[in-house]
Amino acid sequence: MPITGNEVAITPNPNATRPPTPPRAPISVNLPNPNIAGQFVSTPTPDARHALPAVRQEAEQYVVQAGDTLGSIAQRYGISLDTLMLANSTADPNLLSVGMTLTIPAPNPADVGTAFKVIPDSELVNGPAAILFDVNDFIQGQNGYLVNYTEDVNGIFMSADEIVSFVATNYSVNPRLLLAVLEYQSGWVTNPVPSNTSYPIGIQDEFHYGLYRQLTWAADTLNRGFYLWNANAISTWVLKDGTVVPVDPTINAGTAAVQYFFAQLDDRATWEKDVDGTGLLLTYYVFFGNPFNFAIEPLVSSNTQPPFILPFETGDIWYYTGGPHGGWDSGSAWAALDFAPPGELGCATSPQWVTSIASGLVVRSSNGAVMVDLDNDGYEQTGWTILFMHIAAEGRVQVGEYVFAGEHIGHASCEGGVSNATHVHIARKFNGVWISADGPIPFNLQGWISSGTGREYDGFITNGSRTIEALNSANDENQITR
Repeated sequence: MPITGNEVAITPNPNATRPPTPPRAPISVNLPNPNIAGQFVSTPTPDARHALPAVRQEAEQYVVQAGDTLGSIAQRYGISLDTLMLANSTADPNLLSVGMTLTIPAPNPADVGTAFKVIPDSELVNGPAAILFDVNDFIQGQNGYLVNYTEDVNGIFMSADEIVSFVATNYSVNPRLLLAVLEYQSGWVTNPVPSNTSYPIGIQDEFHYGLYRQLTWAADTLNRGFYLWNANAISTWVLKDGTVVPVDPTINAGTAAVQYFFAQLDDRATWEKDVDGTGLLLTYYVFFGNPFNFAIEPLVSSNTQPPFILPFETGDIWYYTGGPHGGWDSGSAWAALDFAPPGELGCATSPQWVTSIASGLVVRSSNGAVMVDLDNDGYEQTGWTILFMHIAAEGRVQVGEYVFAGEHIGHASCEGGVSNATHVHIARKFNGVWISADGPIPFNLQGWISSGTGREYDGFITNGSRTIEALNSANDENQITR
């Protein structure tokens, strides 16, 4: 389509000089002294009061929409599943149909939660502060159960350090935090013969058996607390026993992540212990020192982004099929948008090319994922990076290649992650933080600006007077052309 005044025209120049692959840039990070574990952890200064949504005072009515579950509705409204089921005389949480009207009772909050800060934001994120941390060296030095641990992860046998690094990279959660949580919950890091060798994080069901699934649950749950807090989208924690705890508005996002995580596992008394100075923080401190010595603030220091273009070739007609949703799994920020190529493909690889939305160095290319590093320092944890997901192996760019905006990176497919139809999923990170597509820094793809509706996958992209709604189909209404 023609370029209008508010779009950015980027045309690859075939005669441009391609920059050589740079060496990994030296990183300067102030690491704590590992020999200070016996020192007292001073309490950081409280943050300015966070703008939390008000706790509901009245019952509400809700009409069930496609994709809803009782669990997701209870989570959205800040009440326990049992409370929601009791209010609607529902014995089976699976008996739910579109169009049903549910009564959503007001929460019955307990006392406000603790204001104690557990970790800085930069210890939640796999960002600049995590670059120098060697997962394997640390695990080997502890001589615990992880040293000899292996597991089949999607058909590939992986060691414990590979699993921790894999989860940390995919979810963008700090590997130090994952190891501290793992040790605190089960002793796997230091104990050669822990008593619980099946569910080390504490979420006990068959779907979450083993280290990999335990850590993916932990990472996704930590992310959910972090990004809900950042989006001002939560004001209470609903604990495992149904207790509703109003959140202290002076904590930070990293602490919110930890408080939310333990809310999924604990009653009130246990939760209070887990999130104070003698809980997870003590384990972290023994391992790594004071987490606030790692603090990098602010992690996202600007609301500007590089110029981006649409992720397909000029003249091609694609479809906008997914509004703002999780960058990686459901707990991360709603950082992603989906576009589907033309053709009745099901899950076949599309002959259409996915193209890079910006210029940069390819730092990851595996399992359907391509990560492009826009500052070219070779680190996924720093600066702007772009994730392209569901890129087929055949024809995919490789690590170390440099791509200009508009150049081919591969073909859309269902490879990697969870997908029931061929499409490309694109998401942004800055310093390891997933950047919401419906937040203060929306996508700007040649003047197409993303926005959301408050429901995952619903949303729009708008360019001037034209607005396209994300639809889970391919028709005239959601066509888009570069």
